[in-house]
Amino acid sequence: MSRIGKQPVELPRGVEVTIEKTLVKFKGPKGNLEVPLRSDVSVEKVEDKLVVSSRNKQTKAFWGLTRALLANAVKGVTEGYEKELELVGVGYRAKKQGNDLFLTLGFSHPVEFKAPEGIEFDVPDNKNIKITGIDKQLVGLTAAKIRQLRKPEPYKGKGIRYKGEVVRRKPGKSLVGAGAA
Repeated sequence: MSRIGKQPVELPRGVEVTIEKTLVKFKGPKGNLEVPLRSDVSVEKVEDKLVVSSRNKQTKAFWGLTRALLANAVKGVTEGYEKELELVGVGYRAKKQGNDLFLTLGFSHPVEFKAPEGIEFDVPDNKNIKITGIDKQLVGLTAAKIRQLRKPEPYKGKGIRYKGEVVRRKPGKSLVGAGAA
């Protein structure tokens, strides 16, 4: 039995839900989201809650997953999601133009990153980037793609990292060879 799947999803005021055969549509103050459903999982609206149930024994694994996706969609249309990135390194800068991001990351040219639909960037200073949106998966994917442009390296720690991420540092050649001689 899924402990997560058993819990109903609370629907706050201002969130409208439409349940179709293979799709659940959410409409809230921040926007609209759609969650696809598998045919083996059913969703019912009971008062101000969504109840998820599995139709057969083989698909119990998707029961908790579906409930979590529905809960993420409810939070997304009411509060939204955000991820923060920080740039560490001499000369590493971020600049926002329109809804696109221009990053100077030590390459011979600035890197342009176009915002996917539904994602907004905020650059409070040239070393921090805030990514916001209503789709949790898209916000995380966008943050991961930006981080992939210049991952933090283990020797000096330069690169793009998540806010609060700890990068394990390695000793350089001079420290390792000094003890062997």
